[in-house]
Amino acid sequence: MEKPNKLKVGVLGCGVISQAAHLEACARANNVELIAICDVAHDLVEKMEQKYNPKRTYTNYDEMLADPEVEAVIIGIADQFHVPMAKKAVLAGKHVLVEKPLGVTIEECEELEVIVTRSNLTFQVGNMKRFDPGIAYAKNFIQEEMGEMLALKAWYCDSTYRYTVTENVMPVMMSSGAAKKPEGNPKLDKQRYYMMTHGSHLVDTARLLGGEIESVHAWHTERFGAHSWLCTIAYTNGTVGQLDLTVAVRMDWHEGFQVYGEHGSVIAKTYNPWLFKSSDVEVFSARDGLYRKPLGADAHFYKLQLEGFADTILSGAPMIGASIHDGVQNMRAMVALARSAEIGGGKVSLSEVTGGV
Repeated sequence: MEKPNKLKVGVLGCGVISQAAHLEACARANNVELIAICDVAHDLVEKMEQKYNPKRTYTNYDEMLADPEVEAVIIGIADQFHVPMAKKAVLAGKHVLVEKPLGVTIEECEELEVIVTRSNLTFQVGNMKRFDPGIAYAKNFIQEEMGEMLALKAWYCDSTYRYTVTENVMPVMMSSGAAKKPEGNPKLDKQRYYMMTHGSHLVDTARLLGGEIESVHAWHTERFGAHSWLCTIAYTNGTVGQLDLTVAVRMDWHEGFQVYGEHGSVIAKTYNPWLFKSSDVEVFSARDGLYRKPLGADAHFYKLQLEGFADTILSGAPMIGASIHDGVQNMRAMVALARSAEIGGGKVSLSEVTGGV
């Protein structure tokens, strides 16, 4: 019996996100083979080699890119390195799945988009919530049954208790003093870090469900070490939206969305991602007068994300994940929210912003 075709993957980075998500996804995905792993930290490479048994290991990224058996690269490293390492991979002829956010400035993301567009390669950004079965069901209902959208509200509120929860369910992380880190420790700027890390999820969900965002009004408040952005957004299709990004709330993880439409509505509650639990989604259809709630039994978002990426490459399946265009537009949305907050809620159009958060 002929073996099923599998995408041969190399993983760049053996740090937290690869340990928690990408290497495990490679082991679980039904259409992927882990060929190589790469990190400048020799000790991390050795530990991940023992656990995941790739065919080869590298401490030099250029050498992994020169490996003819590696067809695609997963980039799971610090944000500041996303664009340069993704650019190298595309120029080496490799398909790319890169962690979100796509980059740290609009300009570098757009430069990468030009290179990707000229290639014949699949390029996907790791906004893995698109592979949450509940969110996928909501998107389908919105597109197929709900009719014209009136308004959307979405919120992403990280919790002060999230690490108590995640430390019990995530693997025990291995670290290394030899790991490569960006200059200046960007995580110390919490306002910027929270927008880039958490805001990239919120704006992608808002765009996935509502369409392209035209302009924003945003207000930022910082008290007792917590940051909150309350935002009004205008979509190009005339829909209005409200976004709430708060880190961290003094309560359980609080994430979800509500959508009001012509022929129905959607209410969703999303869980801490490391629980790998599908969003609870309830849709109401005015056409049959019924509420419906799907069961998302398989909600390993990172595995599903990787399988979708591989399906696009192997069989030409439509790409469900975030494209390079989505990555650029998400970056523009985050910069626009930051600029609007700086001027106290003034209107900022996505087409006008430059630079980074």
